[in-house]
Amino acid sequence: MIEIDDAATRWSSDDRERMPLLVLLHGYGADENDLFGLVPCLPDGIVTASVAAPLSPPWPMPGRSWYPIEGLDGRDPADVTAAAQALLRWLDRTAADAPSVALLGFSQGAAVALQALRIAPDRIGAVIALSGYVAPGAMPLDDRLAETPPPVFWGRGTHDDVIPAHLVAHTAQWLPGHADLSGRVYAGLTHSISEQELDDVRRFLDRWLGA
Repeated sequence: MIEIDDAATRWSSDDRERMPLLVLLHGYGADENDLFGLVPCLPDGIVTASVAAPLSPPWPMPGRSWYPIEGLDGRDPADVTAAAQALLRWLDRTAADAPSVALLGFSQGAAVALQALRIAPDRIGAVIALSGYVAPGAMPLDDRLAETPPPVFWGRGTHDDVIPAHLVAHTAQWLPGHADLSGRVYAGLTHSISEQELDDVRRFLDRWLGA
């Protein structure tokens, strides 16, 4: 069983029991410091936690990994589920009293965020999935998401060649039936985050906080 290192998490504030929580999930080869730089771009009134993924990618790749990748097509949905379960255990240990929780994931982190939503839809209030995908295969609570779709923002670039096309197509087919979906395809954007996308993320979070 994989576990997240609680001590590696970066928190924007210690006031985690009274304010909504946004959890940042980095991509493959990054670490808890990568997305923490987004904190100044996010709305006031939230606590942000940037989590370190539980695995080390193969040498010489730096940073951390949520699940193994064997080539661009080698992404096992079972490994994505295991990472999402580890994230949910981390939430239970460190943020059980948070009044509401949203997840913002990039690439691998986005896949884990969406899988955590599928496992525990009552625990996760919203998901921001940037340059990521929905893991193939049915999950036991997918029907609940279809009945009560949660807010999800999905952003990706037209020049992103990291996520395989069949996973992008699967996500485009799956999300509209299981989420209150918003998002954008950004012209010319590669496997990265743009200022325009950050503006859209902030507006999405403002709506979530207002709700």
